[in-house]
Amino acid sequence: MRHLICRLILVLTLCLPVAVLGQDTTAPDYKAWQTFAQDIETSLENVATADVDLESARSDLVEWRQRFLLAQSTNAARIETIRAQVATLGPAPTDGAEEPSDVAARRAELSKQLDAALAPVRSADESYTRADGLIGEIDGVLQSRQADALMELGPTPLNPVIWPKAIADLSHTGLTAWTAMVDNINSDSVQKTLKSNAATGLLLVIVALFLILRGRHFSDLASRKVKGLVSGISGQGVSGFVGSLGQVVLPVAGLFTLSEAAQISTVLGERGSALFSALPVIGMCYFTARWLASRVFFATETSDATFDLSPVQAREASGHLALMAVMFGVDLLLRDLAKIDGYDAGSFNVLRFPLVVLTALSLFRLAQILFALDRAQKANFGPVEETSASAGFVALVARSAVKILRPAALLAILLGAVGYMPAASGIVYPSVLTIGLLCTLLVTSRFASDLHGALIKRDEDAGEGLVPVLVSIALFTASLPAFALVWGARVEQLWEIWARMKQGIPLGDAHLSITNVLTFLIVFAIGFGLTRLIKAALSSTILPKTKIDKGGQNALVSGTGYVGVFLATISAIMAAGIDLSALALVAGALSVGIGFGLQNIVQNFVSGIILLIERPISEGDWIEVGGQMGFVRNISVRSTRVETFDRTDVIVPNADLISNSVTNYTRGNSLGRVTLKVGVAYGTDTRRVDAILREIIEAQPGIAYGLAPQVWFVGFGADSMDFEVRAILRDVSTILQVTSDVNHEIAQKFAENGIEIPFAQRDIWLRNPEALHAGRTQAATVKDDIKAEIKPVTTQNQDAHDVPSDGSSSEAETT
Repeated sequence: MRHLICRLILVLTLCLPVAVLGQDTTAPDYKAWQTFAQDIETSLENVATADVDLESARSDLVEWRQRFLLAQSTNAARIETIRAQVATLGPAPTDGAEEPSDVAARRAELSKQLDAALAPVRSADESYTRADGLIGEIDGVLQSRQADALMELGPTPLNPVIWPKAIADLSHTGLTAWTAMVDNINSDSVQKTLKSNAATGLLLVIVALFLILRGRHFSDLASRKVKGLVSGISGQGVSGFVGSLGQVVLPVAGLFTLSEAAQISTVLGERGSALFSALPVIGMCYFTARWLASRVFFATETSDATFDLSPVQAREASGHLALMAVMFGVDLLLRDLAKIDGYDAGSFNVLRFPLVVLTALSLFRLAQILFALDRAQKANFGPVEETSASAGFVALVARSAVKILRPAALLAILLGAVGYMPAASGIVYPSVLTIGLLCTLLVTSRFASDLHGALIKRDEDAGEGLVPVLVSIALFTASLPAFALVWGARVEQLWEIWARMKQGIPLGDAHLSITNVLTFLIVFAIGFGLTRLIKAALSSTILPKTKIDKGGQNALVSGTGYVGVFLATISAIMAAGIDLSALALVAGALSVGIGFGLQNIVQNFVSGIILLIERPISEGDWIEVGGQMGFVRNISVRSTRVETFDRTDVIVPNADLISNSVTNYTRGNSLGRVTLKVGVAYGTDTRRVDAILREIIEAQPGIAYGLAPQVWFVGFGADSMDFEVRAILRDVSTILQVTSDVNHEIAQKFAENGIEIPFAQRDIWLRNPEALHAGRTQAATVKDDIKAEIKPVTTQNQDAHDVPSDGSSSEAETT
């Protein structure tokens, strides 16, 4: 168990930034290195070398390799200076050509200095390569031994001959543990210790029993009280998650307290100490499994269950998960007892086989429930939709893993029955830990979604944002070392992978490593966050207090965003130390092709910048372009969104707004002119009409002050005398309402004053109506003839179904 805890601690350490090692300016002792390397090579040739010795040697090799890595930068500045000096002398002569003697002498002297400066670097390079190779050889040997141990064939646990021996060994362990406890109790020294620690031990037992028996109740009570103080669904989700942790922490703390009370009594022997040391571990496995099941298989404070199980299925799945966790803890205890009493392979396999079978059957049943649910949901509703996008990524991984759990469980039982007990346990218990890790990721992803919603104060669709999804992906990526350790990877291998990632790969003259990537991402994220903060301050606090119009404010905010992103990118590249000069030639060649392929996008981008600078249109303007009329709602770098009067969005490329004619009805102000045409009948008093129209238009409340409306008698039409009413509106967007109101008033006033609004009337004279009547008679006759002809054709076509397909003629075909 200690090894497992150490592995988990190291996994968490891998996820954190590694501290920079202090550089040792002293040169490595190459003589000592040669002796040490030869000893390692001798140990590798000896197959009897223990794994512990190889692990210790590997740790020393890692330290040597780090020294050589630091030594590779020895005289780096001096080497660069000498090489620059050599470059100033020009290229060395070729084809037997001679150069001036002073230049040749200087070149030879610089070459000698360069060789002297490079000597320690070359030694460090050679030693680094040797150390790295020895580390790889040790890893290969250890991995080979691990694989051999995993596939080691032992006695089959189904052989009844070895059962009595296994039962006798287990009974001996229990009897020995009891005898040791009785002997310790009868010991005077132990009794003295018991008396001195009685009060402390009794207090620890009381606290332990209270935490174990009532810890869950108080955890639920505290969780409900905290949720009552928090508003919002997301806030309740966060408080519920934090409160639910007490369901694990309090009982497990009680078990550790009980174990400590038993240990300080000093009555436990070696086996009893192992039992009470394993008790908190088994309890932690059980309570953690129950807590994970309650957060995954049942609905939480903010969302439904990840797997839409029925109450019966959810309880069954929760029970199987808890049983598998307990079996894993019991197996750890059995391993410790086997080491203490030295069980042989037969007894050990017989005792472990029931644990493996129970765990595998629970694993099989749990996978069967989840797989049947997934298949039923796909059959009834199509692809399964997750409750949130953040949990959806991890849930997708979990559903993919479920598909291989059933065959894995059956394979584990089969291997264990044959005698491959290490392989059987190496399949079933890592599968259980994998399920636990996936459930943990699901729970933490949902917690991240709730926390994000609480921070941004948005309850609806809090998990659908980009940040929760990225957090889920980051959590899954950070958990990959844990998955690797679960499935047998060694901690040293993970450190080796991390070292390779830190070392990076060459990319031209640049060197791309995980450190550079993380530095780039962190610096860019900081710069991008500062840009967002500055944009928010400009748009909400600074610019509204200035006299800049709304369009100018939007232009400044957008320009600040572009400049901020550009500066953040440049700063991130410089901070990461990425030299992109080597890629300039490639980028120049690609830019030609990209320029042709993206010329329209670039044109629209430049047009968008021009729009933001010149601001011929702004958000909220009423414009007409390309036959489309509406209000400008958004100006982006590529296009502009115009909302028409029928509430549809028209996406107009920015290049069209720059190169084509655009009518802006509200640029600078909202004034606009309305023109109405009115016709009256001939004989009407035109002066009276003029007065009525002027009275109507001047009474409208939307007319701009200081700009008197005008009424004009514009001409004589074919059917009416035509007038025009022109007025300037304070808000041109009300033109339809004003037009409607004025038309209503005109109709009412004209009716009251007996003024007629004429409409065209036409009389049609027919010179020869008798010809029209004759034509109608002839058309009716033709129609009757057509009907008479259609009837026999229809009858013959009905009889034509039996006509041969070879093209022979028939009466129906002729017709």
